[in-house]
Amino acid sequence: MLSELSLIHWLTLDGLITVVAVLVYVVNSHVRRQRRHPVAAVAWMLFILLLPYLALPAFLLFGTRKLARPPLAPVAAPSAEGRAGGWAVETIMTLGQPAPAHYRELNVHTDGRQAGEALWATIDAAQVSLDLCTFLIGRDDLGEAVLDRLCRKARAGVRVRLLLDGMGILMARRPNLQRLTAAGGELALFAPPLHAPLRSPTNLRNHRKLLIADAGRAECRLWCGGRNLAAEYFEGKSGAAPWGDLSFDLRGPLSAQASALFERDWAFARGLPASHPGCAPAGFVPGGAQLVASGPDQADDTVYALLVSGAYQARQRIALATPYFVPETALLMALCLAARRGVAVDLLLPARSNHRLSDLARGRPLRTLAAAGARIWLAPGMMHGKLAVFDETLALSGSANFDSRSLFLNYELMVAFHRAEDVRRFAAWFEQEKGGASPYVASQPGLLRDAAEGVSQLLGLQL
Repeated sequence: MLSELSLIHWLTLDGLITVVAVLVYVVNSHVRRQRRHPVAAVAWMLFILLLPYLALPAFLLFGTRKLARPPLAPVAAPSAEGRAGGWAVETIMTLGQPAPAHYRELNVHTDGRQAGEALWATIDAAQVSLDLCTFLIGRDDLGEAVLDRLCRKARAGVRVRLLLDGMGILMARRPNLQRLTAAGGELALFAPPLHAPLRSPTNLRNHRKLLIADAGRAECRLWCGGRNLAAEYFEGKSGAAPWGDLSFDLRGPLSAQASALFERDWAFARGLPASHPGCAPAGFVPGGAQLVASGPDQADDTVYALLVSGAYQARQRIALATPYFVPETALLMALCLAARRGVAVDLLLPARSNHRLSDLARGRPLRTLAAAGARIWLAPGMMHGKLAVFDETLALSGSANFDSRSLFLNYELMVAFHRAEDVRRFAAWFEQEKGGASPYVASQPGLLRDAAEGVSQLLGLQL
């Protein structure tokens, strides 16, 4: 009798927890307008129904995809100028991103040495302020050199602010940041793990990378791209060759868009009201460039939407570079259809990345893309650059990888360049990196590998 009562009690409690977990899922999805892929929605529901005790805390920590934060700019219908700027400008503005702004002195860094020289020049040139946002700073010679220069600037009276991701700082074995605050600099950690998880869930990481010197001044500078501030991204580490990567720097009013984004992220990390100081953004500038912010703070999945649109709009060429390729179904279909209608589709990846699970998950989409006629290139070393080029219309470069985590979860930053001569400069970087790569040859996997690929794709959002 006691055992029967215990069983009934357990079943009642189990059912109650399941109902609560389902209600939390439904209310969260409705109130926060969490638009999930059907596969992700089904996976969460199965997890909740089968293991409610584990699923409920996991959902509270990892289940949120969009946050209730004000958009970067008011979303408005495209102006006549926007429509005249072409599909890329119109699409970006429709997604609530700023209008094209002027820039000058664009430098595309062809290797880690050029990237490092530009980084030091940007820091050294600052007279009033330095705002740095990055996923991680390495606990190595490069990371120490960055902190040394920031400390010198802070002691010289320059306002120095460093925004680091709360998870990235752990992955970098926590560099010595106390000396920056001791020198007068300011530090903020973006969503440290388990810190106010309901305000910013643990799996929503700030992966944006930008350095702004002298925001609000005519000579405002921006250093941006995909490089973290660690030795492997610039000069190599422990005798190993540096990773292939892509970054750039420029001057001018476009930096104001990056400054406004930094201010929002800084305020969010500090729990302060958002503000928008910095250079006054210029009006519509034909042939300029645009900031494309992506992440939980945006109403749309901006970079993802732009990639899908570009795949359908391209007429001659699509060139993609990314270290991790785990695309959502619609993006993969758009690329396959582009290849089938005669667009030259090239995808550059490392033969082996630093994330083995991601390498496993990419198997199926690579075979699908190759079967459609796309050309896939495997770089011999670690290639960490992120680039999308569509004809001579658009070059999109920054921090976003072309996988589900970057496109749907992370806070990311890309810059869209529209000038044909600058689009060609980014395309030249792609050709340079592709020159040492070997062509991918598709082969059918065995039963175990095929099953492992399927399981790893279900985990795509967490790769």
